Amino acid sequence: MAIGLALFTACGVETPAAPPSTPAPPGTTTVLTTLPRPSSAPSVPPSSAPPPSTQQPKTGKVVVLDPGHNGGNAGKPGEINKQVPAGRGKKKPCNTTGTATNSGYPEHAFTWDVSQRIAQALTAKGIRVVLTRQNDTGVGPCVDERAAIGNEAQADAVVSIHADGSNSDGAHGFHVAYSAPPLNAQQGEPSTKLATALRDGIRAGGFPTSTYLGTNGLAPRADLGGLNLSTRPAALVECGNMRNAAEAAAMSSEEGRQQYAAVITKAIADYLAS
Repeated sequence: MAIGLALFTACGVETPAAPPSTPAPPGTTTVLTTLPRPSSAPSVPPSSAPPPSTQQPKTGKVVVLDPGHNGGNAGKPGEINKQVPAGRGKKKPCNTTGTATNSGYPEHAFTWDVSQRIAQALTAKGIRVVLTRQNDTGVGPCVDERAAIGNEAQADAVVSIHADGSNSDGAHGFHVAYSAPPLNAQQGEPSTKLATALRDGIRAGGFPTSTYLGTNGLAPRADLGGLNLSTRPAALVECGNMRNAAEAAAMSSEEGRQQYAAVITKAIADYLAS
């Protein structure tokens, strides 16, 4: 995150645009964009995503996936630049446009595709998945609304998916952020445990930890609104640096996005089973 940090949208080189009914049963994927009105509409996997596997018995677990940013943010500066609560007595812009690779592949498209793949895989394991946005063409939702979706869903884990955009020489690798110092009990040990499980799982999957932010792949943060406002175990994954050629190539490819999704899915499942 190149440290123009923005709330739950923590991505580097984030450019502010110029200017979430009855809950679905476990083992289904739900999209929520306003509260308190969860939608039971199933999410639509990207055309490039693998076919669904055989669904396992319901686990009773709920995971909220928060794909960073949104494809329509850049066209609605008035909406995404409005100030909203960001926790710790502060306000920040509703959202940002996110970053992109040097060749123009946007972070919002990457986070949407990877989140859809994770949602499909977790649903196949009998885990109910809630998404904070329903497509990659809309605006927002704001970071406080994204946090509220996780809280309302009583999520066992809230995982925000992002990618960074640092221009620092040699900057590469992933890191996992969590709220610190904690503002409530769920931001304490549960969130730290979730962040550590994600870090361990992604690293075990062959991805290197960040060379430029955090320590050993973990980054305690006090400035991310979505984490500050969460009352559930929550963490934010910066999958890598989109300005690094090798990581940009992986994020831009279907194979690379599937690899990211697979290791994050396993890490979440391991956390829920622990």
